[in-house]
Amino acid sequence: MNQTAKIIKPKLGLLELAKQLGNVQQACKVMGYSRDSYYRFKKLYEQGGELALQEISRKKPIEKNRVEPHIEQAVVNMAYEYPAYGQHRVANQLRQEGIMVSGSGVRSIWLRHDLESFKKCLIALETKVAQEGCVLTENQLQALEKAKASKEAHGEIETHHPGYLCAQDTYYVGHIKGIGKIYQQTFIDTYSRLAFAKVYTEKNSLIAADMLNDKVLPFFDREQVPLLRILTDRGTEYN
Repeated sequence: MNQTAKIIKPKLGLLELAKQLGNVQQACKVMGYSRDSYYRFKKLYEQGGELALQEISRKKPIEKNRVEPHIEQAVVNMAYEYPAYGQHRVANQLRQEGIMVSGSGVRSIWLRHDLESFKKCLIALETKVAQEGCVLTENQLQALEKAKASKEAHGEIETHHPGYLCAQDTYYVGHIKGIGKIYQQTFIDTYSRLAFAKVYTEKNSLIAADMLNDKVLPFFDREQVPLLRILTDRGTEYN
């Protein structure tokens, strides 16, 4: 995750959590933001989506050595129209249309617009479609389907705010003389990365439940954050 994504993610999480809780004040308390910040983020997001939140922290660019505006716009348009194309392929395609720009020049423009990777191009494309309601081309549909298949193959998950998706697992720590086998129950909130851990000498469903009842549920109840989903490896202790 790059620096821009790290900056945007908690702001989106704040908006999602407030929607889930139906309580702006509580969401701000959990995420560590003021109410003024929440309403500022909300207004920006409603006006311009994720890109508007990104602009909050973006420094003013240096104009030196910039290409002509029409060339820059053509390169940006190619990122939307052909998100799977690399920088050199885009440069060759534009050259055929009479627009002269090098592969490194294409990449420089993409970096300025946060479009330098396939994943970022797809995020920008999805945002554009959501805002403008434009119809996707065959190339765009193929790129989105390819990304979806890749995400499913690698087991990637989506998480939008604290409590949205948590994970629990059992780890074998080792053997201690006079005690026996030692296991660790670990619970992680996949959004905030808040983690709980507790060691046991057994591995069964009662132990897994004890971890939740003793550590996890009291914390989420105290913070008034609903626990929506728990992901496990479907081991026998979670049946």
